Amino acid sequence: MEIQQQPTKSRFRRICVYCGSSPGKSPSYQLAAIQLGEQLVERNIDLVYGGGSIGLMGLISQVVYDGGRHVLGVIPKTLMPREITGETIGEVRAVSGMHQRKAEMARQADAFIALPGGYGTLEELLEIITWAQLGIHDKPVGLLNVDGYYNSLLAFMDKAVDEGFVTPAARHIIVSAHTAQDLMCKLEEYVPKHCGVAPKLSWEMEQQLVNTAKSDISR
Repeated sequence: MEIQQQPTKSRFRRICVYCGSSPGKSPSYQLAAIQLGEQLVERNIDLVYGGGSIGLMGLISQVVYDGGRHVLGVIPKTLMPREITGETIGEVRAVSGMHQRKAEMARQADAFIALPGGYGTLEELLEIITWAQLGIHDKPVGLLNVDGYYNSLLAFMDKAVDEGFVTPAARHIIVSAHTAQDLMCKLEEYVPKHCGVAPKLSWEMEQQLVNTAKSDISR
């Protein structure tokens, strides 16, 4: 009689993954995306991501979808022709712009992970870290440092602590590991150490500020 393996129990229902719309030059980046997707499936976690079907985004979303978990892609309408090719994967939620995309992804997720990526991935990662520092959320933020891809970024963060621009407690916001399995274990055990400077802020208030700013710009 074959014994079925029980899925690993997780504290998270949905995790938002930031990653490149390119596959990267090294096969290790693609392998990391696949392994992270497998970790989500194994732990019964759904995926929230940027909605593209190409690059690392396409790889991880396909793995999670094929594994039977729900996949939610949030993408601005203007990027759909560029980042979606062929059939869409899972549920695709089209939004009006980048601000709404990031707010919706953040609202839907219980934790955040950044795979290797470019400017967009870095911008999303740093904003979600900043929101944690401000007290807008206390959700874990993970960095999958594949083959040392993010070594320079982590060194910058340590330098910012040394120079007094980031507190040691705020540096603790970002959790890093070299493998998907190690990173997931660290995120499961994460406990915030920082005190938000604006603890009463909420996702709704943040979105209100964004909408007000956009309205002012359009005048």
